[in-house]
Amino acid sequence: MRRLLLLAPLLILTAGCGVVQSSESEAADAAREVATKAGERLYSQRPRTAEEVGRSASGIDGVQVLRVKGTSTHEGDGIDVVVRTSGSAYKGWIDAQEVTVQRCFEVWVSPKSEWREVPGDVDCPDVPPMVFAPPPEPPQLPYEELSAKLPRVPEGGRVEEAEVRRTLAALDLHPAIRTEVKSDSGQVGVLMAVRGNGYDPQDCLLARVRPGATKVWVPSRIQRMPGEGGCSVGNALNPVAPPH
Repeated sequence: MRRLLLLAPLLILTAGCGVVQSSESEAADAAREVATKAGERLYSQRPRTAEEVGRSASGIDGVQVLRVKGTSTHEGDGIDVVVRTSGSAYKGWIDAQEVTVQRCFEVWVSPKSEWREVPGDVDCPDVPPMVFAPPPEPPQLPYEELSAKLPRVPEGGRVEEAEVRRTLAALDLHPAIRTEVKSDSGQVGVLMAVRGNGYDPQDCLLARVRPGATKVWVPSRIQRMPGEGGCSVGNALNPVAPPH
């Protein structure tokens, strides 16, 4: 009996050490999950420069960018981003204490990377977090000017696509503004858009010219989300009602 009593503190101590190790492991897993979610946010088939990828990563909550390697996502092996994240877990049952760890991971950003790819562990570079200049402000889409200058065709008249194209050419648009023009069933649709970041609503204008009616509008926010198709010349020709 005495021998069992002497062993009891040792068993408790051993179990306690196991709890500490498990807590640190759980905290490290939580840090890895933050890096994995960062990889999800950065995942895209759209070409981006190293600066664009680094800036996007640095704007994710809980992520510090320590190193960016590569030129662009579509050149060579793409972009490798070393990020530092933290994770927390609790140890103990009666008097729970929070254990927080910091870990570094390498996130690969390339058209060849996999969705929700688990980032690899790396040693944390002894450098401060990188700071990126804010992105240039996107050009303003010319809503008022487009509304004023698009042709008005009377009822029974004919809409000329060439005239619509000449109107757009005369606006002297910023090079970052992309335009599309398409004719269908006696009407002409127009799209003006600037490139989005892949997860926020895209900035775009739609217009439709048909006999008796010329209209310019901005699709609803939900329609301008990536994958919703609101910023398309097809939506200009045949507008989809916004969700309620």
